[in-house]
Amino acid sequence: MTGNRRDWLLFAGWLLAGATYGVALLTALTIGPFILPIPLAGTVVLATRRDTQRGMPGLLSAVSLPLFLLTYVNRHGPGTYCDVSRNGETCTGGLLNPWILLAAGLVLFGAGVALFLRNRRLPVISPAAPWPSRGM
Repeated sequence: MTGNRRDWLLFAGWLLAGATYGVALLTALTIGPFILPIPLAGTVVLATRRDTQRGMPGLLSAVSLPLFLLTYVNRHGPGTYCDVSRNGETCTGGLLNPWILLAAGLVLFGAGVALFLRNRRLPVISPAAPWPSRGM
C-alpha cells in the first residue's frame, strides 16, 4: 500500500474513532456504555500501527461531525418552523441558526485536514535515529 493511501486511511480511521467517541459521549445515559468498546478497540488497533500519528488530526475533524448533524436538524431555523400536512400542523420552536453551526463545522473539519496535510509534508524522524546536526 502506498504511503499516500495509508496516510489517508489512518486519517479516516482516527476520524471514525473520534466520531464514535462523540456518539458514545452524547448517548452516555442510554446506549453510550455499549458503544464505548468500539472506539476503544479502534484506538488500540490504530495506536499499534506504525506512523499512526500522521492520521491523528482526524480526531480534530471528528469534532465537526456532530455540528454537521445539528446543522441538518436545524436546517429550517432560526426560530420556529411549522409544517402543514394532511393530519394537521406541527411546529418546532427554538431552532438554532444553521449557518453558524455549518461554519463552525467546516472550520473544524478544514483545520483537521490542513493539519493532516501539513504533517504529511514533515519528515519522519525515527526515535532510534540520532538528532540531525546543523553543521555548526
